[in-house]
Amino acid sequence: MAGSSIIANISSNLSSTYSYLASLYPEDGVTMKNITAARNDSTNYLTLNQSFASYLQNNFNSIDKDGDGIIGADEMNTLTNTISSSGVSRTELSQLAASGSYSSEMISKILDNFDQIDTNHDGRVTSAEISAFTHSCSKQEKIDEENYKKATQTSIFYGSEDSSTDVSSYSILSYKYKNFNK
Repeated sequence: MAGSSIIANISSNLSSTYSYLASLYPEDGVTMKNITAARNDSTNYLTLNQSFASYLQNNFNSIDKDGDGIIGADEMNTLTNTISSSGVSRTELSQLAASGSYSSEMISKILDNFDQIDTNHDGRVTSAEISAFTHSCSKQEKIDEENYKKATQTSIFYGSEDSSTDVSSYSILSYKYKNFNK
């Protein structure tokens, strides 16, 4: 799972989207009305990241900590710093998954394993937790492959339980003793 960089990407994309919106409305700032207007303006279609603008719109009240109706630079910095240091919640990740910003396979893997990835059980996954989980999965996959190889090699050498009736499942040892009992 190459999802460990997703947290940095989320933070970066939110910052970029905020900066773009702020540049569109330097006098009014990033308000709910301005986010909606920018999302509906077809001239912004190629330059505005709709997914992250939608995220800002859907979470406007929780981002606008002082309740003045404007997401200020300090509030945006607080949000991105929180995401960078504390990660994202299942809900935040689900919102971004629904927006189509990231590979649905990658997001699905993180969401499916969210509780296992969230090792400190704070309800948020960080880049470090995703990396550790990815490493652990890779390590377990190699262990499983080795165990499978050992089991397969053992079966070839000793044969399967029904090797006496199935000629195709004779083992290396069974050929030595095959004609001995006849």
